[in-house]
Amino acid sequence: MLKFDISSVITWILFLALFPMAFIWLRRAYRIFVKKNYSEVALKRGEAPADPAKWAPATGIVNLLAGGTALVTIIGVLLYPATGISTVFKDYRNWSAVAGVTIWFKVFADYIVSRQAHPFIIKKNKDQPGKEKG
Repeated sequence: MLKFDISSVITWILFLALFPMAFIWLRRAYRIFVKKNYSEVALKRGEAPADPAKWAPATGIVNLLAGGTALVTIIGVLLYPATGISTVFKDYRNWSAVAGVTIWFKVFADYIVSRQAHPFIIKKNKDQPGKEKG
């Protein structure tokens, strides 16, 4: 019997959230690798890097791995109740762990790539306080 509590609600939210995440990540990988559209590559505050083509493979691979893992998780979760085929994702703890690690991997990997694509630029002030012009 299915009980309706906060745990089952969070489980359904996580599972249903995998669908749009997988779609968006795989669509981004498709845009980067097939269409050569680099508008979403290594963004930092909405701005693309100076050379987005240089960072396109890294961003595309991150999106492809994350989207592929989310898609495999979705298929694995749906495969057991539909066909009875036992998969790694039969148990809630397994598929939720894979989904959670995938989401965090995507967040950290995108952050790392965007920070590498936008290096820190240290500007020297011409008028530093305490120093006289001369």
